[in-house]
Amino acid sequence: MASSSPAAKTDPGRRAREKNRTLDIGGVKVAPGERTSVDIPLAAMYTHSDVEMTVHVINGRRPGPCLFVSAAIHGDELNGVDIIRRLLNYKQLNQLRGTLIAIPVVNVHGFLNQSRYLPDGRDLNRSFPGSERGSLAGRVANTFVGDILKNCTHGIDLHTGARHRSNLPQIRADLSSDETRNLAMQFGVPVVLDAKLRDGSMRETAADMGIPLLLYEAGEALRFDELSIRAGARGIINVMRELKMLPQRKRPAQIPQAVVASDSRWLRAPTSGVMRSRVQLGARVKKGDVLGMIADPLGLNESPVLAPAEAIVIGMTHLPLVHEGEALYHLANFHRRTGKVASEVQGFHEHFSDQEEEPFFIGWDDSLEN
Repeated sequence: MASSSPAAKTDPGRRAREKNRTLDIGGVKVAPGERTSVDIPLAAMYTHSDVEMTVHVINGRRPGPCLFVSAAIHGDELNGVDIIRRLLNYKQLNQLRGTLIAIPVVNVHGFLNQSRYLPDGRDLNRSFPGSERGSLAGRVANTFVGDILKNCTHGIDLHTGARHRSNLPQIRADLSSDETRNLAMQFGVPVVLDAKLRDGSMRETAADMGIPLLLYEAGEALRFDELSIRAGARGIINVMRELKMLPQRKRPAQIPQAVVASDSRWLRAPTSGVMRSRVQLGARVKKGDVLGMIADPLGLNESPVLAPAEAIVIGMTHLPLVHEGEALYHLANFHRRTGKVASEVQGFHEHFSDQEEEPFFIGWDDSLEN
């Protein structure tokens, strides 16, 4: 029988201090060592059908950070839903230190309607921190702040591009915080953007509350993208290991060397017409390169879309029908490091594309153990 250490005998409160706290989520108490789902009521549908935000809580026995992972704050952004499904099947969560709070669908009303917005036409991610008596979006935001953010020390919010637009997997964060910068670099994607806080966003409210928050952008709305899902699930595990919520691997994982973009800009259509794109996400382009051609439906009066400088394509439209001034390509500038980033992007694609596609609803992806 193992004997107690001298420190434990002289300090009887030590073991108590080593125990995690009990959480209150939506009025439900979650004790250390418990794993449960909580349904938080939201505004009902006009048919009087109930609407609830489902929150999965894994409260580790031992103390540590409280991390929330949220998805579908825009109701048509679906990759994060499957990222969280895979995350919750990760076997090592039974060794969790601290607490994981997972919200696969924040904007339930938009999700039901396959819409970015809530039924009142508002963007939930411009409605924080919200209020109890505000708009529908403001009330959902207020609920999220009260039941989720106030319990957490860190956060990861999962996003995709809009409809007909896809994003190269990337992290956007306010890098003025050293802790946030470190977590962004450890996530495991090659591109990091130092993104200013936007009024009414979840990131702004989290920053006001002192919560480091990463925003993961990858893929396209209303589409599952396997590479983006794999990279997102792996990235969350990387962050949890960096926070010491999960044990380190025996073999250190090979994490892509992230590079912070100097700046980024959207390249817009010089004219209206039908566009044929000549580049793909992640492509390295140089000044004067032709990224696409825009012509009328008969193929006459062609106009080239030219790269204004050397850059990496980190976002693009997939809709060929464009109007003058429409955003076509999101270009990130890395100055003299563009070649390095292009190499990291290629290796990143090769690593996550080499795995066989995971059948839906099978469970945790074992390739993430590599």
